[in-house]
Amino acid sequence: MLSPKNALLGVISGLLLLCFANCDPLIEVFRWKQMDFYNRGDGHLSLGGSRPDRPSVSAPVVFPGRYSRKKRESLTSRDTPVGINSRVDTGNGNANASYIPYNNVPMGVTHFRGRLFVTMPRRRVGIPSTLNYIDLSRESRDRSPKLLAYPNFALNQFNESAQNLVSVYRTTVDACQRLWFIDTGMLEYPNNRQQIRRPSIWIVDLATDRVLKRFDIPESIAETGRGLASITIDVQPGECGNAYAYIPDLVYRRLYVYRLRDDQIWAFEHNYFNFDPLAGDLNIGGQTFRWDDGIFSTTLGPQEPDGSRSVYFHPMASTNEFVVPNTVLKEQSNADRSDHGNDFRVLGSRGPSTQSTMHAYDSKTGVIFFAEIQKNGVGCWNTHKPFSVENHGTVDSNAKDMIYPSDLSIDEDGTIWVMSNSMPIFIYSTLDTDVYNFRIWKQRASQAKRRTVCE
Repeated sequence: MLSPKNALLGVISGLLLLCFANCDPLIEVFRWKQMDFYNRGDGHLSLGGSRPDRPSVSAPVVFPGRYSRKKRESLTSRDTPVGINSRVDTGNGNANASYIPYNNVPMGVTHFRGRLFVTMPRRRVGIPSTLNYIDLSRESRDRSPKLLAYPNFALNQFNESAQNLVSVYRTTVDACQRLWFIDTGMLEYPNNRQQIRRPSIWIVDLATDRVLKRFDIPESIAETGRGLASITIDVQPGECGNAYAYIPDLVYRRLYVYRLRDDQIWAFEHNYFNFDPLAGDLNIGGQTFRWDDGIFSTTLGPQEPDGSRSVYFHPMASTNEFVVPNTVLKEQSNADRSDHGNDFRVLGSRGPSTQSTMHAYDSKTGVIFFAEIQKNGVGCWNTHKPFSVENHGTVDSNAKDMIYPSDLSIDEDGTIWVMSNSMPIFIYSTLDTDVYNFRIWKQRASQAKRRTVCE
């Protein structure tokens, strides 16, 4: 028979177990001190023996041409401030290695049927592959797995062919089981930014891992790929050829719309795409800085009876949320209008310190989840409720382990996936390679909203 003391301890333990199961909305899946790859590029030489992560003298280089706009040199999250040097120590003193562990900072995460796609933008030298994946069945017991290049290592070597990948920030999976992403075509090395390819839209068939489409974005639409950090796909199952892609440009503060069926693309401009000057001062991971990122993320709401869907969007340096019907964006002639009337609407503010990178709508719960960088966590809003500060909830917040949630996506099963990557520390200070700097988290959307105002 249990003593009263032991019985009490049992009750407390039970409550703690219950809280562990229900009170910690996000579950840490993987964590890394530094990223590693199954193929580091060791011994892999480009034609002519040049470094695989540096442009060869014969590689095509794209420079701004007749459509050139006034160059913006203001600091965004794509840049490194002048005077802050990139650490390139590999541990063996070889700064010319094709793989430099410290320089590999993951940015995006997307899950599809047992594969976790992880992006590594080329913001420094020493990055073997920009598009990668983790096989969850293979890596079920490894908390810090190595990455596999996707769809293969060769396609990630931009010096080998003008058709190869240069730099990818985030990916998304559409209703037709295709992986979409933007290749910025840009090497964002400190003080040596180079646009070596046209920015391009890519579509990969996830059933065969075959590239279905590469579409180069014309210079008349986007001068460079510098601000193309995310993409959202508007398509219904069974209508795969009638897909539209919405591509925010955080630098030039435009929203590009791409129509798959005839490879047409157009650009919207609106004041709501600009950053909020009162929301650009940030303090994350012990670093204080100022960013001016404009429109950053779009997500689609539910389909209405008339077939339309709301497209929600926000600048990153802002706490406001906006919305526009997809029927407006799909009409190319609307992009030429100087006055959009009431097509674009302000929903309101999410509240203090709710600056967000990515957000995603979950169709099963009707909730939009936000990756909130100042709170180092995830926020939420139930779209069935009025948009207000009072109806904006906090799912999770962890200033120690979830520093800078750089991406948030929701898979077809309704599971949220979040990448946190300590980016401000990497940019403005020095990452401690003896601690875990990068993490991937997950949680069912139905679980994540529990005990919040998003219920």
